Amino acid sequence: MASETRSAQKNKNNTEAPLSLREDDPEFLSTLERGLSVLRAFDHDHPEMQLSEVAQVTGLNPAVARRCLNTLTKLGYIRKSGRRFVLTPEVLVFASSYLASMNLEEVVTPHLQSVRDATGDSSSMAVLSGTEILYIVHVSTQRPIRIVSGVGARFPVHATSLGRVMMAFQPEHVVEPYLQCPAFPSLTENTITRPEILRERFSVIRKRFFDTAQDELDYGLVSLSVPIFDPQGHVVAAINCSTSTSRVTDTELVSERLPILQIARRNIEHALRRWPFLVHSVGII
Repeated sequence: MASETRSAQKNKNNTEAPLSLREDDPEFLSTLERGLSVLRAFDHDHPEMQLSEVAQVTGLNPAVARRCLNTLTKLGYIRKSGRRFVLTPEVLVFASSYLASMNLEEVVTPHLQSVRDATGDSSSMAVLSGTEILYIVHVSTQRPIRIVSGVGARFPVHATSLGRVMMAFQPEHVVEPYLQCPAFPSLTENTITRPEILRERFSVIRKRFFDTAQDELDYGLVSLSVPIFDPQGHVVAAINCSTSTSRVTDTELVSERLPILQIARRNIEHALRRWPFLVHSVGII
């Protein structure tokens, strides 16, 4: 079921920008947009694809998809084997450039390591990316968990505590369109799928400044998250502590680990004051 959700989201994320956006900006490069959509088409469920599959996933005309693939192949970001295309390690240069330029290892990682050391469980930082969260820092633990997370991992907002604490503090023009979905995908029987329930949850989050999720993204997984605010009071990211339900319940997670996570939050927010370009990077535009 999780793979089906990722595939559906992939199709949604790879559609072209709205026509009004392209028409309103004469400097908008549709060719670049299409090329990037081809790169984003490859994922866990689509490690290799033929031309027809790339066209289907991206929604591009086959002739356009073919030209994009040919260009990206010549640039070294895609390799062709027979009739199938696959990404090359060269695409990692984009992620490496971001991680190096944002100084995440200095600004964020030490504080997440403190959470990990104090709890024995993993801790991460994520930002909003459309209707998903995107992990940009992850400090792992040796304890096995059902879902493997890491930098670049993406999960639905509605099924994660990270996503909900960020969405709850977004302006109305972001939250309301998001809640227009008639029903959100169910990943487990505990996943919140009804928009009206999510709206109520957002209201609670805005009062208590944290959220938990137990058996929602996957069975056996529990997490606690708090939002990260910039100096102007805008939410720009969130951090969490996650573990197995066999170790702790969501109630115990709050009583035992919320103070630890709040210390990390304050330290990261203080560090962000010295690195404003990171705020500019992760902030919602």
